[in-house]
Amino acid sequence: TQAILLADKAQTERNTSEMAKYTRLAEDFANRMTGLDSEVETLKELHLQTSQAADQARTAVDRNAISLRKKLAERQKLLSQLDQADMQEQMNKAMTQLSETSSTAPHIDEVRAKIEHRYAKALGAAGVSDTGVEAQALEIERAAMEAQSRERLDALRKQLGLPPRPATSSD
Repeated sequence: TQAILLADKAQTERNTSEMAKYTRLAEDFANRMTGLDSEVETLKELHLQTSQAADQARTAVDRNAISLRKKLAERQKLLSQLDQADMQEQMNKAMTQLSETSSTAPHIDEVRAKIEHRYAKALGAAGVSDTGVEAQALEIERAAMEAQSRERLDALRKQLGLPPRPATSSD
């Protein structure tokens, strides 16, 4: 605007060289302003396009999030079904083994007979070993301990000033 005013003043003063100089300067400014206005319009359009693209991207992200949640829920459901199937298969296997075991397992009467037989053998072996050398050694050891106990009791009675214990028939 300053260049236009100076060009107008030079025209009134009839200074053509100054008028041409300021006119060129005003035209250059006008050209620059036209270019800048064009750039501003272009930038406005780009901003609008970018905003629209951002909105579309947000919408796409939201759709993808919903889709992902659905897929995760379906995956969890499938994993649960897989676990249930595994448990059912294990249960079926156990039931099959139980039915097979019950058909090959001995009856209670057979088990009772075997236990009674083993018990009788153990009692018989104990009776045989009671009359053996080990039983006699144990009897001698027991008699020695009883004699030591009687001697200790007699010593205690003597310390307490009591009369000695009367002899019994088992002494």
